[in-house]
Amino acid sequence: MAYGARRVARAGQRRASDGRPLWRQRDFGFFWLAQTLSVLGDSFSLIALPLLVLRATGSVARMGLLTGVGGAAMVLAAVFAGVVVDRVDRRRLLIACDLVRMVLYGLVPLVWLAGPQLWLLYVVLPLCEAVGMLFAVGYVTVVRGLVGTGRLTEANGRLNATAAAAGVLGPLGAGLVAAWTGPADAVAVDAASYAVSAGCLFFVRLRERAGDERVPKDTSVGRDLRTGIAYLVRHPVLRSLTGLLSLFSFLTLGINDLVIYHLQHDLGHDDGTVGTVLAVGAVGTITGALLVAPLRRRLGFGPTWIGTTAVCGLAFAGLGRLHTVPAVAFVTAVYLACVGVAGTCSMSLRQEITPEPLLGRVTSAHWTLQYSTAPVGAAVLTWAAERHGTAPVAAAAGVCCTLIALAGLCTPIRGAGRT
Repeated sequence: MAYGARRVARAGQRRASDGRPLWRQRDFGFFWLAQTLSVLGDSFSLIALPLLVLRATGSVARMGLLTGVGGAAMVLAAVFAGVVVDRVDRRRLLIACDLVRMVLYGLVPLVWLAGPQLWLLYVVLPLCEAVGMLFAVGYVTVVRGLVGTGRLTEANGRLNATAAAAGVLGPLGAGLVAAWTGPADAVAVDAASYAVSAGCLFFVRLRERAGDERVPKDTSVGRDLRTGIAYLVRHPVLRSLTGLLSLFSFLTLGINDLVIYHLQHDLGHDDGTVGTVLAVGAVGTITGALLVAPLRRRLGFGPTWIGTTAVCGLAFAGLGRLHTVPAVAFVTAVYLACVGVAGTCSMSLRQEITPEPLLGRVTSAHWTLQYSTAPVGAAVLTWAAERHGTAPVAAAAGVCCTLIALAGLCTPIRGAGRT
C-alpha cells in the first residue's frame, strides 16, 4: 500500500475510534452547523416563495405550479447527482452549492424592489432545487468520513434532529419576517443562511479519498448511472429496501396535505390550528431522530425498520377517524417519529455497506427510484380524499403501509445487521 493510502486509512481509523461526543468533534461540529443552516434556509423558502406568488396573483394553482416545477427539477437532478458527487471534491461541491443558492435567492429581493417578477421564481426555484439535490447527495457521502462507520446512525440521528428543529423554526421565522417586511425579505434571510453555511463548511476537513476510491476518469456518465442502479439491484438488502420504500413514498408523500384537509375541511379548524399540529408533529421528528441510535443498537436494523414502518401505517390508518385536535397532533407526532427512525436507519445502512467510490451514485439512484412516482401518489391520495373522504382513504393507505412493513419480514431486511 502506498504511503498516501496508508495515511488516509490511519486518519479514517482515528476518526472512527474517536470516543468524544459528536458535538465536541471540530469537523463534525462545523458540518452539523452548516447542514442545519442549509435546512433552515430551505424551510424559509418553503414559506416565502409561495407567499410571493400568492400575493402577486392570488392563485393557489400558480403556487402549485411553482411547487411542481421545483419538484420535477429535484427528481431530474437526483438522476445525475451521484455521478457528479463521486467525480469531484465533495467539500468544494458543498460550498459551491451553498454559494450558488445564496446568489440565486439573493436575486429575488433585489429584483422585487422594482415590482413582482414571477418569471424569476420559475427560474430560481428549479435551479435551487437541483443544486439542493447535489448538496443532499454530497452531504450523505461525507458523513461516514467524518465520524466513522460505527457512529453513523448516531450522527445521522443528531443531524436529522437539528434539521427537524430548523424545519420548525424556519417557517415560523419566515412567517414573521413576511408579516413584518414582506416575503421578499424572508427570501433575503434565506440567502444569508446559505452564506453562513458555506463559511462553516470552509472550516471542515474531510478525509481525502485514496486513489482506489475515485471514479476512473475514462468512464462515461451513462456507465456511471448504470453502475449505481446495478449495485442497488445486486445487493439483496438495498434492493428490497428501495422497492418497499418506493411503494411507501407513493402512499405517504401526501400525508401532510391529508392532515391539513382533515383539520380544516372535516373538523373546521383554522390555519393556526394547522400550524400547531404540524409543530407538534415536528417534535415527533426530533424525538425519533434522538431515539434511532439506541433503538438500532438494541434491536438491530431489521426489527427497527420493520417495526417503526408498521407503526407508521397504523398511525396513518387511524388519522381520518380522529375528531379532536390533540388526538390528531399526537398521531401525527407518532407517525413522524417513526418515519424519522426508519428513514435514518435506512440511510445509515446504505452509507455503511456501500463502497466509497459508489456512495454518491448509489444514493442518487436510490432517491430517484424511491421518489420518482411519489408526486403521482400524492395527487391520487388527495384527489381520493376529496372525493371519498379522509377516513376511508387514510385507512386504506395506512393498511397498505403496514403490509409493506410486514413484507419486509419476507426479505433480507429481516436479518440485516445489528450495528
